[in-house]
Amino acid sequence: MKTYVVGGAVRDEMLGLPVQDRDHVVVGATPEQMLKLGFRPVGRDFPVFLHPETHEEYALARTERKTAPGYHGFTFHTAPDVTLEQDLQRRDLTINAMARDGDGRLIDPCRGAEDLGEGILRHVSPAFAEDPVRILRVARFAARFGFSVAPETQALMQQMVAAGEADALVPERVWQEMAKGLMERTPSVLFGVLRDCGALARVLPQINVLYDEGLEGEALQALDAAAAGGAALEIRFAALARVLEPEAVEALCAKLKAPANCRELALLAARHAHAIADAAELDAEELQILLDAADAWRRPERFRDLVDAALAGVAGAPPARARLRAAHDAALAVDAGAVAKTQKSADGIKAAVAQARLAAIRGALPQQG
Repeated sequence: MKTYVVGGAVRDEMLGLPVQDRDHVVVGATPEQMLKLGFRPVGRDFPVFLHPETHEEYALARTERKTAPGYHGFTFHTAPDVTLEQDLQRRDLTINAMARDGDGRLIDPCRGAEDLGEGILRHVSPAFAEDPVRILRVARFAARFGFSVAPETQALMQQMVAAGEADALVPERVWQEMAKGLMERTPSVLFGVLRDCGALARVLPQINVLYDEGLEGEALQALDAAAAGGAALEIRFAALARVLEPEAVEALCAKLKAPANCRELALLAARHAHAIADAAELDAEELQILLDAADAWRRPERFRDLVDAALAGVAGAPPARARLRAAHDAALAVDAGAVAKTQKSADGIKAAVAQARLAAIRGALPQQG
């Protein structure tokens, strides 16, 4: 029985990056042996165990065979005679198909170290084409590392799309990979890779239309600007989606089954991004209308996120941001409860609170008189 550190931990260590998780492959063992050693089984489809002390994952070396369309259509084989090289051969990219033994020796049958040094994403074997999720992973790794896609891998991904493999991707998995890609260093690269192989039109048609209409530049610039500022996922998604029509945002979020917080912020950005960008020119009444429409009183934190999404990458954003913040803070300081006590009807309360907020906004922006 031998154990090896494999995959991303080896890759990231060689790149000088922090290693978040260490995955291990075990060669020459059975599930029964792992249990006797105190490992806890956690794998559903194939034997994966957690170390009794470190809680790191240890998977028995395995091979796999395609049995049906899509990324669920696989059968796995594990046995003590499955070698490390066989296990590495089933992996997606050469840079993820490296291992280190207990002495730190590199095992690299697919020449992943060479591709890592040259910044190339290259598939390990033709079996890459059996799992459409790998198209999304290639795009995500390109966004993370800034690596280029090998020509033969690009051609293979195009063939996969033409064969309909991308159509087998379920919304939850597309969102999962896209969300990870949005959080990478240069997330715009993700969409360029998907566009080049034809997958963007299949999995994210609303984003693909931006390329067809020549509008992708603004969307991707906003996304990368939000990423450069360390923005949260929902802000990055909203920055990307703000150039879309609200109906297209609804369709995109429905196709992806996007979480409610991402959907809500993206819709607000699509509806109000232009007004927010022009906020430096708005008077007090116009600012109040914008704040009302964006639900800034009930959800002030979300409104601040909306401003970040709407102004990401916008030239001259500071004056708009400062004016909005001054108006928002002043209006939030109004004691709506105290104002309500001066009125007898619901309509009267609503009008009085609105007037008090408008007065506060005017006071915060004296130049608008």
